[in-house]
Amino acid sequence: MSKLDRPEIPINLSATTPDKWVVVKIKPENEPDFHKVFASWYDEAWKINSGIKSVKQDEDYYYFYGYSGSCYKCHKEGYGIASSYSRMVYEKLENSVPKGTILLLKDKLDWEVELNN
Repeated sequence: MSKLDRPEIPINLSATTPDKWVVVKIKPENEPDFHKVFASWYDEAWKINSGIKSVKQDEDYYYFYGYSGSCYKCHKEGYGIASSYSRMVYEKLENSVPKGTILLLKDKLDWEVELNN
């Protein structure tokens, strides 16, 4: 599949499409690191996925497939956190664990390459 082909989303799977999104790196003690999508909306809703299993992309979106079978369809121009409430929730999450366990990653030019390797 070329980068610009629209990835297929299985018929039994609907994509979650947030207003804004970020990728966080989870660094558990004595376990391998993994990544999650923290998704947020302007109405102050938020979700965090089960963990990123794979990433695909087309011209406008990244498709983050989770371990639970979910798909987060995230616009390439939407990197960030949508509201002050969602930012507060993220900061509470980050502060609830030892420092450095959860890291908010800077936007990447190509998340498909970054996370599939």
